[in-house]
Amino acid sequence: MNDHAGASPAAAPVRSTVPARLDRLPWSPFHWRVIIALGITWMLDGLEITIAGSIADRLREHGTLALSSSQVGLGASLYLFGEVAGALIFGRLADKLGRRKLFIVTLGIYLLGNALTAISPSFIFFAATRFIAGAGIGGEYSAINSAIDELIPASYRGRTDLAVNGTYWLGAMIGAAANFLFLNERLFGIDLGWRLALLIGPVIGLLIWPLRRHIPESPRWLLTHGRPQEAEQVVSEIEKELEDKGYQLEPVDEDRAIELTERVELTYRDLFRILLRDYRRRSFVGFTLMVTQAFLYNAIFFTYALILGQFYGIHGSAVSYFIFPFAIGNLLGPILLGRYFDEIGRRVMVGGSYCVAGVLLFVTAWLFNQGVLTATMQTVLWCAVFFFASAAASSGYLTVSEVFPIEIRAQAISFFYAIATLTGGVVAPWLFATLIGNGESRHRVFIGYSVAALLMVVGGLVEFIWGVNAEKQPLEAVARPLSARTGAVTSSMASGLTGGMNAHVRRDVKHQVRTNSASDS
Repeated sequence: MNDHAGASPAAAPVRSTVPARLDRLPWSPFHWRVIIALGITWMLDGLEITIAGSIADRLREHGTLALSSSQVGLGASLYLFGEVAGALIFGRLADKLGRRKLFIVTLGIYLLGNALTAISPSFIFFAATRFIAGAGIGGEYSAINSAIDELIPASYRGRTDLAVNGTYWLGAMIGAAANFLFLNERLFGIDLGWRLALLIGPVIGLLIWPLRRHIPESPRWLLTHGRPQEAEQVVSEIEKELEDKGYQLEPVDEDRAIELTERVELTYRDLFRILLRDYRRRSFVGFTLMVTQAFLYNAIFFTYALILGQFYGIHGSAVSYFIFPFAIGNLLGPILLGRYFDEIGRRVMVGGSYCVAGVLLFVTAWLFNQGVLTATMQTVLWCAVFFFASAAASSGYLTVSEVFPIEIRAQAISFFYAIATLTGGVVAPWLFATLIGNGESRHRVFIGYSVAALLMVVGGLVEFIWGVNAEKQPLEAVARPLSARTGAVTSSMASGLTGGMNAHVRRDVKHQVRTNSASDS
């Protein structure tokens, strides 16, 4: 695919077993450090969203910032747009400058933004710092998901991604618990508690910072950016650490090596050409999965309190009691189902989780429309829906992070994340809040739920038809690096990789043996 992009001056081809050596590693303390240090991002976002939603009413009171309802809404929107801007900007930089540099910088930006928000003296200051905090979190997503996929062995990649993404809801639970404490006026002053609540995320981030500084650069990124010696050194150090702890590592045959040629420099025009022409089928799948799950999640989660209040008479702090079981269902789904995404396969599990979530949501919507549910029953059904929907949403991120070449991986994640956030994040909450209104019509809400359910089923069907069976496959086989030399994926490697893939991906891998293009057109 080098004809699509500019390249640095020709260099001698590099043949390396670095990717194969990473994929054959057993699970070890090193991998635990990676997911703890990098996976904290999702928990911080869940914490952030929950706390921000809970302090909204407090910020309108006199004695605090005394914001209007529209200013509270604008602050939330600016956080959202900050996430989109951060994802797009830092996603590109993560592909250009490296994963490690960016996941250090983006965490720092988030810490700064949130710390400044906690000392906001006015709405203008509050709004600006919300955008900064959002930009840090948005930038984290692209750099972090790229690094995790590239460092975790292929046989664990699916379950690890899902578990890490699911920790968003652990953050939501921590946020809900924190609100009970810090928004209690008997313990903290009316203008102090909300500020302290906003500092929880930065405190957690500071505790993780030293651990994150010891996570190495992705050897795969180094290898495709003209730094093979550094890639070799990183992998050798990981192997030595494991061997010193008693792990026995199998040798890697040379026929599992990949051969890379010149470093590829990409413009935005190149990026869109690759996504929309050479990988248009995978881009369509990624777009569908990301947008449908974002619509479902933002539609229901951001109007959760409205449903409980308008139709079941649950108001104020009592809503938090219903958030906990909802969050637990969301947390357990990716954790308990994650292993099957590696063992049964991506298409079956991704498509199945989307479809099951959609069907369960429709059943919930129908029962809601009949007026037979209590607040507890509604919450139990939501827990069941989102047990599967949470795994589905996490698998959407997994999909867009592993089916594109390494040189554009972070940018691909940021591109689809931005689209999903702007469509599902902006349209869905407004639409469902309008349908809920003052609680005068269950039927209108039923229609909205039915639309969200249908979209999830459509996402599942798209995955069943055009999804990629990437389970247990090296990233370089799922999507060959743009800098890979013609024939760099050897015949023996290809024959060992194509058995579990669907037809069009088998053609892709075999095509990689013969040509310098990984098109799935």
